[in-house]
Amino acid sequence: MTAFSLEPSQLARCAELRTLAAERLRPLAEKGEPGRVNRALVAELGALGLLSRLFTAGALDLCLMRESLAQACTEAETALALQGLGAHPVHAHGTPGQRERWLPRVSDGTAVAAFALSEPGAGSDAAALSLRAERDGPDGWRLTGEKCWISNAPDADLYTVFARTTPAAGARGVTAFLVPADRPGLTGSRLDMVAPHAVGTLRFDGVPVTAADVLGEPDAGFRVAMDTLNLFRPSVGAFAVGMAQAALDATLAHTATRDAFGGRLKDLQAVAHQVAEMSVRTEAARLMVYAAATAYDEGADDVPRRSAMAKLLATETAQYVVDTAVQLHGARALCRGHLLEHLYREVRAPRIYEGASEVQRGIIAKELYKTLEAR
Repeated sequence: MTAFSLEPSQLARCAELRTLAAERLRPLAEKGEPGRVNRALVAELGALGLLSRLFTAGALDLCLMRESLAQACTEAETALALQGLGAHPVHAHGTPGQRERWLPRVSDGTAVAAFALSEPGAGSDAAALSLRAERDGPDGWRLTGEKCWISNAPDADLYTVFARTTPAAGARGVTAFLVPADRPGLTGSRLDMVAPHAVGTLRFDGVPVTAADVLGEPDAGFRVAMDTLNLFRPSVGAFAVGMAQAALDATLAHTATRDAFGGRLKDLQAVAHQVAEMSVRTEAARLMVYAAATAYDEGADDVPRRSAMAKLLATETAQYVVDTAVQLHGARALCRGHLLEHLYREVRAPRIYEGASEVQRGIIAKELYKTLEAR
């Protein structure tokens, strides 16, 4: 595994993305309505060519994009990531017809994608999902059930939906379907969440799908889900690292100028040591994210373990760094509209979605013992 230092061209690209996020994306984000897809922001991501890179970039490039955008505009980062999460199964497992119909629209920002895996009774235990796909003729199914906690729902234009095609078969009986939002029987509603982006439920009342809507192969949808998550889990870590870096930067600026006890906050050893700890943890998480992304790009055998480790460390680190930043800023950080108030709301969810921290620990342990048994 490569010891990590970014090339000058990568550093320049990251700086460019931070500037674009601050100057062109943040103003659009500020005009968005909380809890709804900001289509103007998605369209601008498309116009800047960032969405099309989702389907040409490697895992490391995806991580650098997400980290850089997150430092300056978390809403833009999330809009980009959700387009990728929802449409990656189409890109990686779709038919030529599916790709030709949807990927250009996702890339230019005129179609919003969503990844519909979680259910009211099957969140972390994705193999336990119960959305039913019942046979309807030789070439079709009817989807019946509910999805919950779905980002971009109910505003999205297309959904990657995972449904049970073989009862009592666990992970082996799940099929991935590409379901346009205008299919009869598909409805949804919004959930009022702490994070500002759209999250909702989807209800399937006999929604018709055919073999032309299958992503990959019937009963092989769990592989589609895990392939997508193995790519995006390190980049969730990159999102977290970006937030941690933004909180650290704000804390450095604040403690260097804030008068307290006859000097500056930074002169207090307790404060200086906390800032140092924030920096060490952020850099450690960044390096683990980059290592996991490189492993994915190189086709390494230990991608599931590395992806889980990167997401776990980075999201837990970001929670610590943002919380410490709030503490060092004091009450001002709790005022509505303050950067840290915003980050404090944003930083909690990544420890849950795409596999909670406890799930990541389970994956890591399983992979470690699998390696031991293979020796």
